[in-house]
This record gives sequence, C-alpha cells and structure tokens, in this order.
Amino acid sequence: MIEALFQALAVVTGMTLAASLVALGRGNRAIRFLADVARPDVRADASVSVIVAARNEADTIEPALRSLLAQDHPALEVIVVNDRSEDATGAVLARLQRDYPALKVIAIAELPPGWLGKNHAHWVGAQAARGDFLLFTDADIVMHPSAIRRAVAVAAAERLDHLAVGPEVHMPGALLTAFLGTFTMCFSMFARPWRARDPRSEAFVGIGAFNLVRRDAYERAGAHAAIRMRPDDDMKLGKIIKRAGGRQELAAGKHLLSVVWYRSLGELIRGLEKNAFAGMDYRLTLALAGPLGLFLLFVWPYVALAFTTGWLWQLNLLNATLGLALYADNSLRHGVKWRHVPLFPVTVALLIFIIWNATLRTLIGRGITWRGTHYPLAELKANRV
Repeated sequence: MIEALFQALAVVTGMTLAASLVALGRGNRAIRFLADVARPDVRADASVSVIVAARNEADTIEPALRSLLAQDHPALEVIVVNDRSEDATGAVLARLQRDYPALKVIAIAELPPGWLGKNHAHWVGAQAARGDFLLFTDADIVMHPSAIRRAVAVAAAERLDHLAVGPEVHMPGALLTAFLGTFTMCFSMFARPWRARDPRSEAFVGIGAFNLVRRDAYERAGAHAAIRMRPDDDMKLGKIIKRAGGRQELAAGKHLLSVVWYRSLGELIRGLEKNAFAGMDYRLTLALAGPLGLFLLFVWPYVALAFTTGWLWQLNLLNATLGLALYADNSLRHGVKWRHVPLFPVTVALLIFIIWNATLRTLIGRGITWRGTHYPLAELKANRV
C-alpha cells in the first residue's frame, strides 16, 4: 500500500514537473523586455505623476529619487508622501527639494483608521497628482533616465491601462541570490503573469517597483481605497484594474530598473512576514497546502532517493533533475548563476519555512506589524479582493 502510494506520487510529480517546465518555459519567454519593445528615442505625450510612499527610508531614498528626478520624460511630476517617518527621511527630502524645487513632498502625521500606511500614502499621493498616468513605485528603486519614457510610450501605443515592470533584483550572498530564483519561479508557477495580457484570462499581475496605471482606469477600479488593508497591494492593484476591464501587461525591466531587495537572511524572513499569509488570502488551507505541494514537488524526490530502488529510484532521480531544470530555466533570467543551482532544494525549504512562519506569527499575533504599526487580522481579512 505504501509502496503504491510512493509510486503514484513519483508519477504525478514527474508529470507535474514536466508540464510546468513547458508552461513556464513558454510563458517566461513571452514576457517582453521593456528595453527591447521601446526604442531609445521613442516619445509619448501623456503626462505622468510618480508617487513614492516613504516611511523611514533615509538610507535608500536619495539615489532612488535622484534617478526619478533625472528622467527624460517630458511631462513628469514626482510626489513623495512622507508617511510618519521617524528617521532622517524628512531631512533628506528637504535637502532634495532645495536642489529640485519641482519635487513635491506631502507629509502625513497620522494614519486614519482602516488603512495600511503605504496604501494610504499612495492614495493621498494619487489625490494630489495631475498626470494622465500614475506610476506607483518604491523608495529604493533606481531607474535608468529613459525608463518612464519608454514605459509610457509602450502603454500609450498599445492602449494599456496598466503596465507592470519587474526590476533587476540584487541580493547579497549565494543563499539569498538562490532564494530569489526560487521565489520568482514559484511566483510564476502560481500567478502565471504572462497571461495577464489576455482579457479572457483571470490572471493578473502587479509589481510594487513599477505599477504604471492610467488615471481613469485607476479611479474606475476604486483606487487604493478598494485595497486599503491589503499588504499585497501591488498584486491586488493589478487584480482590481483587470477586474474593472483594464488591459494590462508585465514587462521585464532589465537594464532599466534595479533594486536591492533584502540585505540579510533575517531581513528577508521579517520582510515577508507581512504579506506571505496575505498572498494566501488568509486561508489556512492554502497556507498548509501550498508549502506541502512545494515540498512534494521539489524536496521529496531527494528524500525518496535514500530508500527507493529500481525504476522508482530512477524516476525520483528524474524528478529531482526536472526540478533543477525548471529552477535553472526560470532563474538564470533573474541574476542567478549556475553555481547557485545546487542550492535550490535548500531555498525551497527556506520558502516553506517563511510561509509557515508568517502564517503562525499572523495568527498568534492576531495581525501583522509593518513599519512599526500593528494591523489587526480581522480588519485585514475583511478587505477581501
């Protein structure tokens, strides 16, 4: 009975991995590079308001803002919403305003009930914006001077309501770099972001580093008020725009956008505590089943090699190889090197730990603590999108 179960598991695992290898291989190659689809000299007349939410960003915000203020798009305004910062963020912004008088800074002294800080800051910035397009970006994203111009030109030419652009992500050390590959692979497996462009598909996409949206589509979707308590606000912004009939697409921002995501293992684990359970829509069944599925697909074949023999051992070896092939095919596009590939099973185990750790901490703490503010679980769950 047990042996038959192991045999069935190996067969199903192999079929799933083979299908995923084909699907992700085709899907990831369908995602265009922004640098390739927009010529260096392309122009668009639409005005753009860039909205940056900042809370305690003194260490990263200056290079990010300088890259925004150096953009060559002809009709651009940059709005920074300083959300209750307790560090030197305000001083950095004041200094930048002296160098760049056009920089607009809005200070928030108090967070109203029923809002996450970042979502409220984005909403406040959008109310003050004047552009035809709104670009929501993070306070640590460094952009090439042509990035916004190219993105607006693509959105205007193809009549997109929402263009999400994924940045080049840098992580220090072998383990974190290898984890980045695992994270992007799992994201692609479950979100299928290349399907977001298809109006018949329910797939949607959003990237916190670069969500460019038409103002009318944003308002028609309910703006950030519709996702006011979502820690996964970037993806949910994409969902409400798609749901409201907006046309969207994901592009890769290689050579045009870059960010250092997390600088240490501890920072990574703490950073994902806020939205890992939210990504499962606060459903315990998904938080249990998702990591279990990852374990069976990508870790179990290695465990099974220790006690299986014959054709079953060979099938488990094939499954382990297929998992590595899937990881390599997806991750080598995102800064991962061949030397990181053997770390794949370890990083899958790390991702499983992160999801379960975030779930337990959210349940035990009855909410999440993000940037020094506690948000009750009941309010988070009530904002179902």
